[in-house]
Amino acid sequence: MKKISMILMCMCLLFLTGCGKTSETDLINQWNKKVENGKGYLMTGELEIVNNDDVYNYDVSSAYQKGDYYRISLTNQANDHEQIILKNDDGLFVLTRESTQQKI
Repeated sequence: MKKISMILMCMCLLFLTGCGKTSETDLINQWNKKVENGKGYLMTGELEIVNNDDVYNYDVSSAYQKGDYYRISLTNQANDHEQIILKNDDGLFVLTRESTQQKI
């Protein structure tokens, strides 16, 4: 009896949460408003570059602050070489640094 009541309760919860009044366009409009009113953002991800038969994988981190300040970090997954693109009041800079650790 407990199993049946738990199953019915779960089905009711799924049904009630799935029947919201918010449409897809409403969600997109809400997202756009948040992005336009935001002071900045931070995103991370992975980048895969295919060049003929070679594949290069990078960890990417992108940060933006209102006023056209941004920092993009690209880290090669194979050898931990990092490149940073930085824009601030002083200008646009590309910084390259290598990891001091060696992988064995």
